[in-house]
Amino acid sequence: MESVVRSQSSVGPDTAAPKDATLIYRQSRWTRLTHWLWAISLFFMLLSGLQIFNARPQLYIGKESGFAYNNTIFAIGAENTANGPRGYTEIFGKRFDTTGVLGWSGPAGRETSRAFPSWATIPSYYDLGTARVVHFFFAWILTTTLVVWLVASLINGHLRRDLAPRIDDLRRLPRDIADHARLKFHHRREYNTLQKMAYGGVMFVLLPLMIITGLAMSPSMNAVLPFLNDLLGGRQTARTIHFIVMLLLVAFFIIHIVMIFAAGPINELRSIITGWYRTDPPAAHGSKTPQRSA
Repeated sequence: MESVVRSQSSVGPDTAAPKDATLIYRQSRWTRLTHWLWAISLFFMLLSGLQIFNARPQLYIGKESGFAYNNTIFAIGAENTANGPRGYTEIFGKRFDTTGVLGWSGPAGRETSRAFPSWATIPSYYDLGTARVVHFFFAWILTTTLVVWLVASLINGHLRRDLAPRIDDLRRLPRDIADHARLKFHHRREYNTLQKMAYGGVMFVLLPLMIITGLAMSPSMNAVLPFLNDLLGGRQTARTIHFIVMLLLVAFFIIHIVMIFAAGPINELRSIITGWYRTDPPAAHGSKTPQRSA
């Protein structure tokens, strides 16, 4: 998420620089393109992935699963009760009634047994083949774009300059946490410590782990990378890790959206759509140079 500050003389013909010194050209075209490619890819991967999960709505730890094993840690299903069919979600043996959302859902009188409801899956009807095509198509878009972004960011210094935490960042961490808890935001040029940690965690931990576990679950990759399953503790464990990473990415997305609205949605969205971003006045942060906030 690289940004640049452009002066009147350095702005291109298609981006006329305003007279307001607090307005900076923050996001390059490449940054905006990759951001939206990742957002679209993760959206389709999530909904198609839930459809794939519906084919076997249980998670296990270990290399194998089945009736002879007792390694289920998560399950979504439906059961007949005295009050009729009910949906449930089971986590480490603890069962919760989730009728209407998970396990048993659908229009009144036409409910069916399915882990995730039709409105949360692509396609909305059960079609495992189509879901796999959609999932893998956007997975390759995500992977390719991520690799190109990593190489480019290493070459142009974006990783070292904007994302690598420094000693001063760690010293400011308690204050950053307190400011975010009070919804007090400083619109500066530099990322704050929490932003660096969050973006770094997604880009260098969650997304690579999502890709690696996805490869481990693919039978066609067993011949290419036979050690991958053993490294992750087995295909079923890899599937469980894949699911957990998905939940963490969804949590990141929700927090990301909340922070956008809290920090000023017009300014934040303008930045990621047009590249222009309004910073705090110089007096607000004791500097004559416009600063950046993510």
